[in-house]
Amino acid sequence: MKKYNAITFAAFTPAGTYSRPEVMDSLNAALDTGANMIVLAPTGYQATPHSEEITYNETCTDEELINMAEYIHSKGVQVCLKPITQCKDGTWRAFINFFDKDVVCEPKWSNWFKSYTAFICHYAELAEKVNAEMFIAGCEMVMSERREAEWRQVIADIKKVYSGPVCYNTDKYQEDNVQWWDAVDIIGASGYYPIDNWEEQLDRIEAVVKKFNRPFFFAEYGCMSVEGSSNIPNKWDLPGGINLQEQADWYAAAHEAINKRDWIIGTCVWDWAAVLYKKEQAVENRGYDTYGKPAELEIRKQFKG
Repeated sequence: MKKYNAITFAAFTPAGTYSRPEVMDSLNAALDTGANMIVLAPTGYQATPHSEEITYNETCTDEELINMAEYIHSKGVQVCLKPITQCKDGTWRAFINFFDKDVVCEPKWSNWFKSYTAFICHYAELAEKVNAEMFIAGCEMVMSERREAEWRQVIADIKKVYSGPVCYNTDKYQEDNVQWWDAVDIIGASGYYPIDNWEEQLDRIEAVVKKFNRPFFFAEYGCMSVEGSSNIPNKWDLPGGINLQEQADWYAAAHEAINKRDWIIGTCVWDWAAVLYKKEQAVENRGYDTYGKPAELEIRKQFKG
């Protein structure tokens, strides 16, 4: 099976972003890494982790997504749609949660899943329209993952309108907690593991892959260029000085471990900005960005190797 060498491009961007010429320059730079898949991530918003309604009128428009997908395909590169739910109050989506038993006058899972299904199936229909090569049904929705029946129904509803492979992106360390992997075509997870812990975590994940007999995709992986980030790559607000080499070393270690496992069908870099800084400013960038940094060379080596 051909491996997915993917990059998440321009996540969380508002409507109108894709039409800016500098965005296309950034996309072309991402394609130049050797990526064979670009993941586009339209955003749904809810007010708080306890809100029942998800809206998606502030994210990139359907027309923008269609045009972007067509351009990516014209370059011979695959497209994946990965709609992501965000809380407007800044709470991480993993904490979206409700009572397991319905209570009168309290927000309910049933209402939230109804809204989520409308949101996710809208983009599943769009994925079918643009012939996307993969669709990701959710991202790091940790507290909701115990609602097995509802997630099975969400996946079933997606499959009614989208004919390609469906993945779900759980969070790091959660791979063996999801009990409905048989409902999707690809097991997905966010690979933010410490630099010296990859082998142990991959051994754990391999047991899940064997149990459910599904291929595995790191739907996200990445590390900031900050001192200490290689030991806790998921901490986006980690304090510390800039260290470009530490980021590169983390990618090198991740690739060395991942390449030993034939059940991993690909990885997806998190993330590539809609508008790039100037290459000479890379030494001042402490984020997950890899453009112009030693980590970009590690990614190029992985993607083109």
